[in-house]
Amino acid sequence: MKITCDKQKLNEAVLNIQRAVSTKSSVPALEGILIRADEGTVLLCGYDLELGITTILDCRVEEKGSVVLSAKLFGEIVRRLPAATVTVSSDEKQMTTIQSGEAEYSIVGIPAQEYPELPAVGGESSLKIPSGILRSMIRQTLFAVADTDAKPIHTGTLFELEPDCLRLVSVDGYRLAIREEPIGCELETSFVVPGKTLAEVLKLLGDDDTKVELQIGRRHILFSIDNYTVISRLLEGEFLDYRAAVPNDCTTELKVSTQSFIGSVERVSLLITDRLKSPVRCVFGDGEIKVSCSTAIGRASDKLEARITGNALEMGFNNRFLLDALRNTECDEVRVQLNGPLSPMRVLPCEGKAFLFLVLPVRLKSSGE
Repeated sequence: MKITCDKQKLNEAVLNIQRAVSTKSSVPALEGILIRADEGTVLLCGYDLELGITTILDCRVEEKGSVVLSAKLFGEIVRRLPAATVTVSSDEKQMTTIQSGEAEYSIVGIPAQEYPELPAVGGESSLKIPSGILRSMIRQTLFAVADTDAKPIHTGTLFELEPDCLRLVSVDGYRLAIREEPIGCELETSFVVPGKTLAEVLKLLGDDDTKVELQIGRRHILFSIDNYTVISRLLEGEFLDYRAAVPNDCTTELKVSTQSFIGSVERVSLLITDRLKSPVRCVFGDGEIKVSCSTAIGRASDKLEARITGNALEMGFNNRFLLDALRNTECDEVRVQLNGPLSPMRVLPCEGKAFLFLVLPVRLKSSGE
């Protein structure tokens, strides 16, 4: 194999592919990047048996072939190469030479035959969605994905396809995020995509109208994003009946500037550390929100204006969970619905129902924190 590539494009591709490579595996080839050269194009692939990312580069191919190179070493080499072009060549014993300008490396590769095949995703169902919309939907739900394996199904996001509607749902036991968008689709199905996969998909998505294709198989899903393909297993299990978890009653409703609310919570949160944990106390009433926090090192308070209707109310929240919900609203002003001090906070857009975030409250001590 012998190829010559643009160094900048190769470096960008390697950085993206590396994220799907196993850092430690009993199969040495899985710690590497597969490089396969064909007529005028080069395929790069990273795969950890759960998530695979491939891309196609336009290169000058002088000799077809394939090899697997250590992802960590190859990535470090490419990043530091001095010239604008890179030549990579390997012989029948997988001895690989990487040359750029006056710099040259010779490293031992692994036969491509030892690299596991990526799963074939049968196109049983497929849809296309604008990149910017999918990016927004993933970003607004990924923050609520569970980061522990207590219930593995909740380490992913539920995709619900209904006629003309796509809905994404994430839950971690403390908060719930729902995001829906009208799309031209006649499919009716549901599946759960691992949060790790969606985090990588998010990094590849642009904020534009370029179409992204999703191919949904029985056990795997494939995302086609520009010249990248992301293949992932789907999670199995029973996802939370999220509709039953959303409270219907509301005794207090308010509209508030998102950035003002974020700023107040951030300011009082300066007293909270990993060692000094304390809830943020919010008092809703009289046209304002009073925000405060007390820990062993002191007390902080702030207040902001809000348009409030209904009962005055005092509640406590985990500062990080509250901030995550507010930061992911993507709107200047939000609507907040409350139903007593122990019922979840509902965060919604002022108009429409594009998203719904639930944040569980923290029980406050009556004497103050």
